[in-house]
Amino acid sequence: MKKLKERWNIQSDWQLTIIFIVFALTGSTSAKFAGPLTEFVGITKEMGGLIYWPVRILIIFPIYQVLLVCMGWLFGEYHFFWTFEKKMLRSMKLGFLIRKNA
Repeated sequence: MKKLKERWNIQSDWQLTIIFIVFALTGSTSAKFAGPLTEFVGITKEMGGLIYWPVRILIIFPIYQVLLVCMGWLFGEYHFFWTFEKKMLRSMKLGFLIRKNA
């Protein structure tokens, strides 16, 4: 935990706990939202796993990105999660989605 706190520049165990809670809630919530959205676009499990799962993952990805920053804000860790989000998008070569001065 000490190395993680240093890597993420986190000051306290409480802050680390909040960050873990935000990651857990965001993952669960985005997966939960993906089900109805997948059905809304007309993709069901009956279509087969080769169609259903890739589409569901593509739906989860943007939901997760938005929810991560929103949940981080709700829990008072907006700065951490906005910085984390920018690093993640840049590492995925999606940095063009971020404003240059952000």
